[in-house]
Amino acid sequence: MKHVTSAFLIAMSLWAAGVLPAQAQTPAPKPAADTTPEKHDYAGFDRFDVYAAHRSRPMEASIWYPAGTHIYFAPAGRSMLWEPVTAYIGAAVKPGKHPLVLISHGSGGNMVTMSWLASQLALKGAIVLGVNHPGTTSGDSSPRRTVYLGQRAADISATLDQVLANPEFAPFIDPDNISVVGFSLGGTTVLNLAGMQFDRQKMRDYCGRFGDKTQDCAFFRKGGVDFDHLPDDFVAKSRDHRIKRFVAIEPGLTDAVNDASLTDVKDDVLFIRLGRENGWRATDFGPTGSNLLSKLSHASLAVFAPAYHLTFLPECKPGAAETLKKMEDDPLCSDPAGTDRKAVHDGMVNAIGTFLKL
Repeated sequence: MKHVTSAFLIAMSLWAAGVLPAQAQTPAPKPAADTTPEKHDYAGFDRFDVYAAHRSRPMEASIWYPAGTHIYFAPAGRSMLWEPVTAYIGAAVKPGKHPLVLISHGSGGNMVTMSWLASQLALKGAIVLGVNHPGTTSGDSSPRRTVYLGQRAADISATLDQVLANPEFAPFIDPDNISVVGFSLGGTTVLNLAGMQFDRQKMRDYCGRFGDKTQDCAFFRKGGVDFDHLPDDFVAKSRDHRIKRFVAIEPGLTDAVNDASLTDVKDDVLFIRLGRENGWRATDFGPTGSNLLSKLSHASLAVFAPAYHLTFLPECKPGAAETLKKMEDDPLCSDPAGTDRKAVHDGMVNAIGTFLKL
């Protein structure tokens, strides 16, 4: 989790209401002997609305999938910072039963920031469905609403309910092969869905010990969160037994995990950490941090370095780092020396794909 400032919100919120055909790049037809459009290595993409009883309005979602046909290709979302991810818009789903991967964005992020990962997992054969979490997405990210952890997990479960009942996508989903991947606060959501509960007193003690030295506690303090009166939703039980594999990338709040709940974690969990030095306290899963790795019987760890927390974000357009610096905004495009963001992304895709058996 992080404090998100103006340029980040602007960049994240440039999520077009629809892809404009006038901006699409339609492949030129081949000679008359073969009029089949040129085939590219793109995933299929479409919009998906999620209706949930615990939310007052529909949640925006995006779905990526192996494309069985293609109509035209275009960027699936636009941003002043990020390099676009191209997709076959509205293509038919490739026939067959595919694994389903649910994805959860971080605090202040949205499904666009997950597109690079979603598209690559779709190219590996998965249907990938991401949802914008109200209260913690771009433009409305609130520290007070962030501590309602159960609502976020319920967003994912409601999304799963809906896609499994959807006649356009359900026939292509293998209901016995469902996974979830989350980044930062999304990683916290993943842990909640795996069976972990969070503890009010441990959260209070953690922030009392570290104060503003940790990014999550500093974020909560700036939003006036009262650690003595955290909501019941903070300690929600959110295990979803339909989900069989869990990937937590740089998750937050790990020091607040209730150890008693760890016995409820029966399935495989992959932790991903970005960088070794100067990492976020919450992403230390060893004995000097939360020690979750040794407390869980089915946990594994992948580390990618040099990198840091925000290396997870999409590749940046030329000049984006300088623009952010001039605006005195967060260093979303400035990685540690020697970091190759694309190489880190490729490594994560391969590690996640192997773990999910794609």
